[in-house]
Amino acid sequence: MPAEPLRESSRARVMLSGTTSHGFGSVKPPAVAGYFYPAEPEALARAVDQCLQRAPGLAMAPKAVIAPHAGYVFSGPIAGTAYRMIAARRAEIRRVIILGPCHRVAVRSMAVPGADAFATPLGPVEIDRAAREVAIKLPGVEIFDEAFAEEHSLEVQLPFLQRTLDNFTILPVLVGGAAPNVVARLLKTLWGGPETLIVISSDLSHYYDYDKAVSSDTEAARSIELLQPERLKADHACGRHGIRGLLSVAREFDLRATTVDLRNSGDTRGGRDKVVGYGSFAFEYAGAARLDDHCRQQLLDMARWSIDFALKNGREPKAAIGKGVAPSLAAMRASFVTLTLDDQLRGCIGSLQAHRPLILDVIGNAYRAAFSDRRFKAMTYEEFARLRVEVSVLSTPRHIPAASEAELLRELRPDVDGLIIRDGQAGSVFLPQVWEGIPRPDHFLSQLRRKAGLPARHWSDSFKAYRFTVEKLEPAQAA
Repeated sequence: MPAEPLRESSRARVMLSGTTSHGFGSVKPPAVAGYFYPAEPEALARAVDQCLQRAPGLAMAPKAVIAPHAGYVFSGPIAGTAYRMIAARRAEIRRVIILGPCHRVAVRSMAVPGADAFATPLGPVEIDRAAREVAIKLPGVEIFDEAFAEEHSLEVQLPFLQRTLDNFTILPVLVGGAAPNVVARLLKTLWGGPETLIVISSDLSHYYDYDKAVSSDTEAARSIELLQPERLKADHACGRHGIRGLLSVAREFDLRATTVDLRNSGDTRGGRDKVVGYGSFAFEYAGAARLDDHCRQQLLDMARWSIDFALKNGREPKAAIGKGVAPSLAAMRASFVTLTLDDQLRGCIGSLQAHRPLILDVIGNAYRAAFSDRRFKAMTYEEFARLRVEVSVLSTPRHIPAASEAELLRELRPDVDGLIIRDGQAGSVFLPQVWEGIPRPDHFLSQLRRKAGLPARHWSDSFKAYRFTVEKLEPAQAA
């Protein structure tokens, strides 16, 4: 049970109390140095660097991350996975907005500190005063220094930031009972561009036995990857209020979430009778996110394998996620598989909403595209030898609040947006690739209506449209 993280000298707790030697008016001293992490600068740097060096080098450039906040001997390796990705953006990140839950002092909604800097044994980190001034003008945000005095959820993130970034400021925010929309409003206000990183500090389940914790944490991870704040339960994460706010913004801003590490204290430094769950999650803009070359090829290979297996065995393959599967392939994602033969469509079937891990979705959709697309006969072995397979990984569909056809047409982005339309029982979808053959938005929409069995100019009060983007995976061209 991870109740007693690493203890060292408590000298760091008071070493900067009241100091102005760094040019700051007031510096909050560290509260948990020597308890959650080493108090000596050299030892702390080594501990953080070890976590970073042992983390997998994932090819992601996240706009936001969720990272755990327990003692480093327990959750440091999991946090290291998140922060190693951030190190790749060290040249552009200049501001970090950190949200975490309250453990010591109750906060009604959200609180920011009045101090000018937060200190760790590695030195002080300046508070972004401009961001604070913006934040306190929002409803539900107050300056409340007492809440930060002994709080660890934000402090333990700072040494990781100090070892991965260069010149940056922070705005620490403690989230109490704030509703998701209140947290989302703060995040959207301070979202910024590539210079701003969002960090949500949270552990996952608390004090379940190992097996129950794994089950609970897996369910929490699925809720996060699906961007469904309403699915995140009270016992899923201590920082659930901050996470829920981030999930709301991620859905609105078209981000995709990936579980990059998911373990508990029983995996790192503790027994298995009562454990605490830890997860690291990366949030990337869906339009810019890209699977690494190995993952892209693996998805294309598994799509072909699915069809080949069915041709040889006469049934759909049954697959499961193994321990060695890359996080990007195990993430909850929706996909389409498009089959072409001699440059002609031979099958296309997919998922509009994520409901299973990406690699399993591709395997299932490849089988269905080859054998269940009603427009075509079942695939044959002769065809399979000449078959071209393309995989599209979908972002989370977002509603387009258009009150008229003209308004909807203005919203559409040719060559970028896939489009889903629904009206009653009628509905249909075009992938963004369809723009290649239907480049005009009005024709694109008319053809999609016809595909749904609706009149070409159909419009009604119940007509709904949703946009999405895709990451398109194609086989390499022969040299």
